[in-house]
Amino acid sequence: MDVRQYIEDHAAEFFGALGQWLAIPSISADPDRHEDVRRSADWLKDHLTGTGFDVVEVWPTDAAESAGLPAVFAEWRASDPAAPVALVYGHHDVQPVEPRAEWDSPPFEPAQRDGLLFGRGASDDKGQVLFHALGVRANLAASGAARPPVTLKVLIEGEEESGSPHFADLLRAHADRLACDVIVVTDTGMWAADVPSMCVGMRGVVAAEVDLRGPEADLHSGSFGGGVPNPLHVLADLLSGLHDSDGRVTVPGFYDDVLPISGSERELIARLPFDEKAWLADAGHSGAVAGEAGYSTLERIWARPTAEINGMWGGHTGAGGKTIVPAEAHAKLSFRLVADQQPAAVIAGLRQYVSEHTPPGIESMVTAESRGVRPCFSAPDSPAVRAGRRAMERSFGMPVLFTREGGSGPEADLAEILGAPLVFVGVGLDADRIHAPNERVDMALLLKGAEAAAYLWDELAAAAGELTPRGAQGGRLPATGTGR
Repeated sequence: MDVRQYIEDHAAEFFGALGQWLAIPSISADPDRHEDVRRSADWLKDHLTGTGFDVVEVWPTDAAESAGLPAVFAEWRASDPAAPVALVYGHHDVQPVEPRAEWDSPPFEPAQRDGLLFGRGASDDKGQVLFHALGVRANLAASGAARPPVTLKVLIEGEEESGSPHFADLLRAHADRLACDVIVVTDTGMWAADVPSMCVGMRGVVAAEVDLRGPEADLHSGSFGGGVPNPLHVLADLLSGLHDSDGRVTVPGFYDDVLPISGSERELIARLPFDEKAWLADAGHSGAVAGEAGYSTLERIWARPTAEINGMWGGHTGAGGKTIVPAEAHAKLSFRLVADQQPAAVIAGLRQYVSEHTPPGIESMVTAESRGVRPCFSAPDSPAVRAGRRAMERSFGMPVLFTREGGSGPEADLAEILGAPLVFVGVGLDADRIHAPNERVDMALLLKGAEAAAYLWDELAAAAGELTPRGAQGGRLPATGTGR
């Protein structure tokens, strides 16, 4: 029996199991649902045990904190002890469901309509996690082997939708058992159902607040206006100077560590069927594209770093006039980061920029809102990505292109702490409405994902000699916080 036939024969069984898992409301952000997150971990443990994994364990995160929610670890050893080791990462917690009234069917009562499966977690990330169990069984059925061609490890966390607060510590505590040659992330998507693609990078993010203070209290503008510095004037100048005339960020050192986008990747991005007018309509009917000169829209939102003003306030904002020189001015900023940038370095550069643009008579302070999220990137020509691309192309029967994503999760911690490269194999779509009411997944694409996973283990086994020795990737990424 070949891989595709096995998957088709067991599709009903797969969707029946997925429906059971989706019915568990594993919302990590809701303390009232934490017991359900634990039930979700137990369900997955039982399912992976039934799949045939040698070892399946539920790992607590921070036992000292009631908020710590469990991850699930599993391992299925290859017959050959020298075979590559692949670690599959995903998450079993889900987003809250509000506004509940906007759901066409109850979020935790999975429903199938027109080839789509509706329910919270259907795409993000339970459906994409579970297809690996079907994929490994299909691989074994096709080969007639009792064990997969690579040692397969699985780590499915229960706090990703809450920012993975304990995940880095969990990785460090179990680094020896999680040691691997490649990390397979199945928490991403494709360009379109008929345009299969692989994600090769996620931007990071770091946010900060800028506070400016002048006089001890608001001053009468008739008596003092034009004679003392105005914090709002200073803030306006400071913010308008964040970009130069070419749209480049002027924070000192901002581009020093940016990994340039390669010519080959730019060519592949250009091959994507991007409709700029439709994209602008999806962007709140924005009137025009804008950004750093010399780059396309997709390159700007995927492969180039940005600085955004998220909000600004100060002085009088109520009804009527109030002629004052305000005492304070404030702004919230966020920076999306790309490969090799570090959140701490960006915040240091922002502090230098603000200091250099703060005139006498104004006090300034820059406060980072968190340690930030680091970006991650896998070169399209790396051995792991090439293996993933071959597996995807065998499944879909057509060329696979590359994308990046604007958001980020704990992938950088995975790569740095475990010292292994990342390969993203996901089949979600923008239309899946993840994090929104009526989340759904294309059932046929989940089966294609299972097929790609089945082929991936053979492709990685065949590429064993090309993969970086275990743990040798190195850690140029310092340990920082994680989250969306």
